[in-house]
Amino acid sequence: MSLTDFFSEFMGSILVYDSRLRYTIKDLLIKPGTITRNYAEGQRLKYANPFRFFLSVSIIYFLLQSLIAFFGTGSSPFVNFKSNDTAVPLDSLQNQTFTYKNEEGTVDTLKINEGAVVMNRDTLSKPNPDVTEDTFTYISEADLDTLSSGERLVERFMLYRDFYKLHDIKNANTALDSLKHSKTALNRWLYNKNGAIDRISEDPFGFVDYLMGKTPFFLFFFTPFFAFFFWLMYSRRKYTYMEHMIFIFHIFSFLFLALLICIIPDTLLNDGIFSGIVFAFIGPFYFYKALRNFYKQSRLITILKFVFLNIVFWISSSIAALIFFAATAATY
Repeated sequence: MSLTDFFSEFMGSILVYDSRLRYTIKDLLIKPGTITRNYAEGQRLKYANPFRFFLSVSIIYFLLQSLIAFFGTGSSPFVNFKSNDTAVPLDSLQNQTFTYKNEEGTVDTLKINEGAVVMNRDTLSKPNPDVTEDTFTYISEADLDTLSSGERLVERFMLYRDFYKLHDIKNANTALDSLKHSKTALNRWLYNKNGAIDRISEDPFGFVDYLMGKTPFFLFFFTPFFAFFFWLMYSRRKYTYMEHMIFIFHIFSFLFLALLICIIPDTLLNDGIFSGIVFAFIGPFYFYKALRNFYKQSRLITILKFVFLNIVFWISSSIAALIFFAATAATY
């Protein structure tokens, strides 16, 4: 192959992909359900792969959201105090120290240092007041073994959490030695979750960003389960289980594309009104039209199935999300 042939083939592949991307975005945005029907009827070379396209557009959306949140938070030149409900220039508060009474009636200090609020070290390092030597209850391995597996796991974690709060020992092996518990992988893992809890409490927004970044993968693995209900509801139609999945991926892809379009006006207005409109009105209407165009059933039947599938989605996705995000938090 000559150099000319190589570049000709390379540019051709780019143009073909560009054409697929253009057709995919155009039909996805303005032809609900039609893109899935065309794909199922064999026009697959015309469109981008629905699975990869969904992952790409959803990941791009969350990356942009993270970037906007990062730069938006970092560039804000004001802080708000509830004392007068007015914005105070941050520069005028640099290196100033304020005192206030905490919940216990003692005086703490608050310092504005280079845009960060810094509390005094005594306050930060003070042991958690809800756990003391008098309230701490020790449970031996022998006592834990008398409990059921579920109760044993919960009691063990609560014991390790209270011990951590009381003594602030971060090394799992040292803590387990002090508690005279065996240093199994499970025990070390449970004790080390105290560090994750600290990270979450110190940076809750970072944890939320971490969870939100997992959303595309949650939807990707949730879709086969959700498609099962489509397969039951439309069992008399000609479409296969895989084509029901493609339909759902196209719906999710539309939502993320619409949200990507809303990012600019929402960011400029510093409001989520356009994204709210997508979720509250455009998304449900698009889902109904896609069901109607793809499955070709009457309006009444489509509305009934639309309502049922929405109920199934919100219930099943809520349960699945709790399980998925709990597992994600366990590995944080």
